Amino acid sequence: MREREPLISLALYHLFKWSVVSPMLHLYFRGRIEGAENVPRLGPLIVVANHASDFDPPIVSNCVRRPVSFMAKEELFKVPVLSQAIRLYGAYPVKRGSADRSAIRAALAQLEAGWAVGVFLEGTRTADARISAPKLGAALLAAKSQAPLLPVSIWGTQGIITKGSKLPRPVPITVRIGEPISPPASTDRDVLEAITQQCVVAIHTLHDLGR
Repeated sequence: MREREPLISLALYHLFKWSVVSPMLHLYFRGRIEGAENVPRLGPLIVVANHASDFDPPIVSNCVRRPVSFMAKEELFKVPVLSQAIRLYGAYPVKRGSADRSAIRAALAQLEAGWAVGVFLEGTRTADARISAPKLGAALLAAKSQAPLLPVSIWGTQGIITKGSKLPRPVPITVRIGEPISPPASTDRDVLEAITQQCVVAIHTLHDLGR
């Protein structure tokens, strides 16, 4: 198992982070980041977070200070130039209708290659940025890979794009990173549910701190 992602991916991450994401986060969204010292710098890692905006993946990756691999629609990987670019940034393809099975296999491969893998616990965006129906995929990944889970709260991104808005709104954003949670010892459903709930509580506790 590798300790971290390929060097070219790390280089592209820093290029995109410092030229686009970080300036926009700090200058346009007046972003705050708390708890970055909790992020393991090397080795496989599962970053679990709430999700309210398409802006969340690059913001999360920026704030944990290492590239984070997220799933993407399989169709995007059929576009010649785009396919290579998003693979280098860590994205992995997931087929529609079989997301659970294909996502687990692809994410495990990314973890084996030393990546941090990002999982939004709800599986989709929520209007209030809360997690009401968490999926067990992140806990299953942790059990199979024995990678720690890192809870991350994203506060404020649900206000970036609103109905009728043509441009991203300069809303304040705060990202808080909690302490790593040890992976479950088995793949039994009750164990996965308990770890998943522990992640949800950690994220909501951070989110309740507000701005």
